[in-house]
Amino acid sequence: MSLRLLQVDNDPGAPFPPVDQALAEPDGLLAFGGDLSPQRLLNAYRHGIFPWFSDGEPILWWSPSRRAVFRTDGVHLSSRFRRGLRTSRLLVRADTAFDAVIGACAHNPRPGQSGGTWITRGMIQAYARLHRLGHAHSIEVWDGEHLVGGLYGLAIGRMFCGESMFSAQSGASSVALAALARRLHGWGWPLIDAQVPNDHTRRLGVETWSRGAYLQALAGLRDAPDAVEAWSGRFGDIAAAELAHPAAA
Repeated sequence: MSLRLLQVDNDPGAPFPPVDQALAEPDGLLAFGGDLSPQRLLNAYRHGIFPWFSDGEPILWWSPSRRAVFRTDGVHLSSRFRRGLRTSRLLVRADTAFDAVIGACAHNPRPGQSGGTWITRGMIQAYARLHRLGHAHSIEVWDGEHLVGGLYGLAIGRMFCGESMFSAQSGASSVALAALARRLHGWGWPLIDAQVPNDHTRRLGVETWSRGAYLQALAGLRDAPDAVEAWSGRFGDIAAAELAHPAAA
């Protein structure tokens, strides 16, 4: 580790180092240590910081110089994919199977990451706590009684910070993202943080913003009043067939 990398304070309520102190290589690595308590995690996301580490490593905290961001009215599904949705039986719900979604995501490491999943047992427990507190949410794609895809993340004011997604059926994670974007757009939530861009999210229309632009947008959304609660009732059901029309995404 570089001597520039700082250790976070043991107090979960202590501030993180300023994000402009993050390393250039690896891009965005800001600090290490601490814990995954709800207070510390919520404080991190409110300041554009997230944990990302593997088993055997200390907790590593990141704020990359370039941020992957979806506009909730800008998720792109190809014309061919939309045509396939017209006869789809898939149904999208929220917060009815959080543990199953994060468990499935844990078996699908981020693209380009080797050495096993970054969603460790400690991470699963930490985000499950946030889910029980009404901050973390799962978006689930169902084929009848079978969970075939989904994603999870945190609501910070009116910003959704996506963590991971999975597909057990082709295209299911794209359906989850498009349904989430549709619902958030209807609620007046303009953005979904996708953290670091990859080929999959680029195909779905992700934009790459500077750290400063992202933090400016986050500052305008993180304190926006919104209920901290489960989304199972509020989100309702979205039939994947509804997403076949461009205006629905």
